[in-house]
Amino acid sequence: MTDTAPSPFVFHQGTQPLLISMPHAGTYVPPALAARFTEEARQVPDTDWHMDRLYGFARDMGASILVATHSRYVVDLNRPPDGASLYPGQSVTGLCPVDTFDDTPIYAQGDVPGEAEVAARRDAVWAPYHAQLRAELDRIHARHGVAVLWDAHSIRSVLPRFFEGKLPDLNLGTANGESCDPALARELLAIAEAAGGYTAVLNGRFKGGHITRHYGQPGQGVHAVQLEMTQCSYMQESLPFDYLPDVAQRVQPHLERMLRAALAFAHARQAPR
Repeated sequence: MTDTAPSPFVFHQGTQPLLISMPHAGTYVPPALAARFTEEARQVPDTDWHMDRLYGFARDMGASILVATHSRYVVDLNRPPDGASLYPGQSVTGLCPVDTFDDTPIYAQGDVPGEAEVAARRDAVWAPYHAQLRAELDRIHARHGVAVLWDAHSIRSVLPRFFEGKLPDLNLGTANGESCDPALARELLAIAEAAGGYTAVLNGRFKGGHITRHYGQPGQGVHAVQLEMTQCSYMQESLPFDYLPDVAQRVQPHLERMLRAALAFAHARQAPR
């Protein structure tokens, strides 16, 4: 990473037992790396666009918010540090991806990163993000006796590489029930299913990535949930990937209801002070 590169994350510390993580919201690619990319890859099309804007209301709720600055094409913050597949037997992209969601090459000349380059990116970007995530979860848990981690994602609604047909709009993932209390998962799913005009599923195609699976420890009072949203629920799914305020305003109340339910769940389990 160069001296002009932004910090690996932007962080806002809240007052409530809720941390929202946005690991795929970043768009920054170091110029020397961008020069190796295809023209398509330089557009970073697989970004979880506008997450911070979509969840802008959460700051007023008192949530802590952690937002990535670097593109997932630099290093994917929601993959394990060893690059192990989260969905064995299914098509996935890696820790330092070499192809796009459309299964096209990222590197124009095929000069994909070797082990040393992968390690350097992991140390420069992945490690600081996860150190901040860990520190904030620990702080929240120490203060409140409980913590909820909400991993916020979005994806194009139609991506044949990863799933057939159109993806449900609200995809909740709890690592098949291992990353959060089942009662919280049921309540969140009920809210999502009651959201008029949207479809919902729990632990469908997207069950939660490394962040949800690694940090969710319900037995220790840390409950992690991933929400993978269809991008058509709030933005344009193709270039120029514009945010659509009128569209977003229709889904935001449902997002807020889910986050308020997560906070109510946490408050009910707070350690007495």
